[in-house]
Amino acid sequence: MNIRPNQLTFAREFRRYSQSDLATQIKGLSQSNLSKFEKGFETYISDEVLQRIIKFLNFPVEFFQKKINLDLENVDYRKKSVITKKTQREIDSNIKMIAFIIDNLSESIDWPEFNYELKDLDDGFSPEKIANYARRVMKIPPDEPIHDINTVVEKSGILIAEMDADEKFDGAAILTTNGLPVIVTNANFDNDRKRFTIAHELGHVLMHSAFLISSFRDKELEANRFASEFLMPAKAIKGSLYNLKLSELASLKRYWLTSMASIMRRAKDLGCIDDDRYKYFCIEMSRRGERKRESVRVTIDKPNLISMAYELHKSQLMYSKEEISKAFSIPLDVQEKFLEKRKDNIIRLKNNVRSNI
Repeated sequence: MNIRPNQLTFAREFRRYSQSDLATQIKGLSQSNLSKFEKGFETYISDEVLQRIIKFLNFPVEFFQKKINLDLENVDYRKKSVITKKTQREIDSNIKMIAFIIDNLSESIDWPEFNYELKDLDDGFSPEKIANYARRVMKIPPDEPIHDINTVVEKSGILIAEMDADEKFDGAAILTTNGLPVIVTNANFDNDRKRFTIAHELGHVLMHSAFLISSFRDKELEANRFASEFLMPAKAIKGSLYNLKLSELASLKRYWLTSMASIMRRAKDLGCIDDDRYKYFCIEMSRRGERKRESVRVTIDKPNLISMAYELHKSQLMYSKEEISKAFSIPLDVQEKFLEKRKDNIIRLKNNVRSNI
């Protein structure tokens, strides 16, 4: 059979099976032979056994003839040192699947144009300058909070996908194989953390996608500086942070739609409070049980572009779910997992498109 070994590895990890787990499920398959096959020694598994594997993993045969080879450099994990390799592989495979689906959708869809002039910090730009440049391009008033952050970012030509993930996964900024910028966020987070994650990953897209980054650069710190300025511009927020009181954090959060923790940190970074006061705030937030999940909630809009593209395939191109699965070479459950959503239309079909099945 004409099967790419790396695609079999991808499907296996997506289904959360180790080599030994899969070998126990398939008659005639040993872990040793599976390992050798995935390393490129294709003669070690017969066509008959491969057919059993493909049926068990529930992917179309055509999927194993595709090539998913995506660089996942800008994936952010909390405490990456303690996350298991199995969990990391699961998250990475979900991100790669999202990118694969987006590239399939792109064959029929005109997305909003990404027309940013990418900036390089080595050319004298700072994360703060680039954040204010992004706000100008997105037509966000310089002194106001960002209410519909998903909509604003997606209208600028950057797709946003949510996925259910382990709490240690924060987000990812990727370019698909076809070069589309995509931000992936954790659907299970509170809205204030989602907002900061989107802004952080936007920083990666604008600062770290097109350049070789010097090894001494701290990309995560740069993305955090970008996110803080993008969400809470210094010129707009600084005046309200001098001599900040703990009792003021809730109202500031409701206005800026960012976490109280990020507002505290912003006050410290802008020199509005000293280290001792910041430490006092942190201790009090912990004592009140607010460090892990804050009691004040904020709203957030939903990302729409990917689900809209899916709906256009069904409503205007008249694809059934089964036809979409066949056209994209993905199982129905994968389609339902990543595409079953919807909302207002800001994209359109390309002219005279009806993909071959």
